Amino acid sequence: MDDPFDAGTRVRREVLGDAHVDRAAAATTPFTADFQHLITRYAWGEVWTRPGLDRRTRSAAVLTAMLALGHWEEFAMHVRAARTNGLSADEIGEVILQSAIYCGVPVANHGFAVAREVLEQDGTEAVW
Repeated sequence: MDDPFDAGTRVRREVLGDAHVDRAAAATTPFTADFQHLITRYAWGEVWTRPGLDRRTRSAAVLTAMLALGHWEEFAMHVRAARTNGLSADEIGEVILQSAIYCGVPVANHGFAVAREVLEQDGTEAVW
């Protein structure tokens, strides 16, 4: 069985990409090192590695949570991750549309704007 930190590092790289993880590692200071270890070990190594949900479903859940909480930088990062995990632009749009009912129309409106910008930057043509 993989050490949760090692497994988390692997999954984090697979989902967010080497460039993102390398930037996060380079920005780590003694003050933030424990937090980086915590999220790598527990979020990525304990939760994202569980067999109960596939990565597509986990991405949809994370997108919804980031929308609901208004964490826009994290939302943008997880739009990219959702594409990596196989969600299409249409499916990301459906997650945002579903969230409009449960999180609010203004949140979804801003979510569409953020997602459109991310998808355009990544060369994905959004169809909504």
